[in-house]
Amino acid sequence: MDKIGRQLRNRHSNMQMILLVWLILLPATTLAGATLAKHSELDTARPDFAAIRDVQTKKSAFFDYLMPFVLDANAAIEAERARLLQMEAINATGRALSSAQQADLLRLAKRYRVPTAQHNRPTDKLIAQVLQRVDVVPASLVLAQAANESGWGTSRFARQANNYFGMWCYQAGCGLKPRQRDAGRSHEVKRFEHTRDSVVAYLHNLNTNRAYQRLRDLRQTTRELGAPLRGVLLAEGLLSYSSRGADYIKDIQAMIITNDLEQLSFEVASQ
Repeated sequence: MDKIGRQLRNRHSNMQMILLVWLILLPATTLAGATLAKHSELDTARPDFAAIRDVQTKKSAFFDYLMPFVLDANAAIEAERARLLQMEAINATGRALSSAQQADLLRLAKRYRVPTAQHNRPTDKLIAQVLQRVDVVPASLVLAQAANESGWGTSRFARQANNYFGMWCYQAGCGLKPRQRDAGRSHEVKRFEHTRDSVVAYLHNLNTNRAYQRLRDLRQTTRELGAPLRGVLLAEGLLSYSSRGADYIKDIQAMIITNDLEQLSFEVASQ
């Protein structure tokens, strides 16, 4: 057990060092080109992105359209996280959680797929495990993946199924059949009633799917370092998102940097 503990501590230290180097090397970007309206309300009118010929205008329209849904979905997660942090603070003092808080904790654990069968586990461990999953995803990463997966909102799946992230489903009729689906495969590209539903499902996928544990580890370590969450860093945890693997990660990171999406996210958050 001591050997395993040392390995885990070394792994954690290595991850912290990697993040520190990233944070030092990342340039402070300035907002270029795109101007974003204040998003006091969700705008449900989707532009015809395919009809916009000017590249910069199309990008600005795309970010303008998606950002309110990203902010809204992240705000809901932040509200859940705030309740968990309050539970953590209460538990740290040795006081017991109220019955309502205990029920809320179990509900969040279930929603975020954290096993609760082992009730002999201390409450602080359960809270910590749920907290790692109940956290926001930087808008810069969400926007970059949406742009990449949907072809800036022009793909058939974005237009006909409100699916901006290429998310699959496996029941007949749950979505659109890919035109180039491999023989023997039965998946469809999931249909969403509204764009906001696509964003919510995407965030929940990153926060619960075991394929993105590295993203959650990177996010938690960034939190522990007291550093801001950056999409270009967390993109390192997307190795399993695409069959292209590391090349896909590089594309997402390049899209974030080229379009100054980190700065765009900070600008909007400060409005």
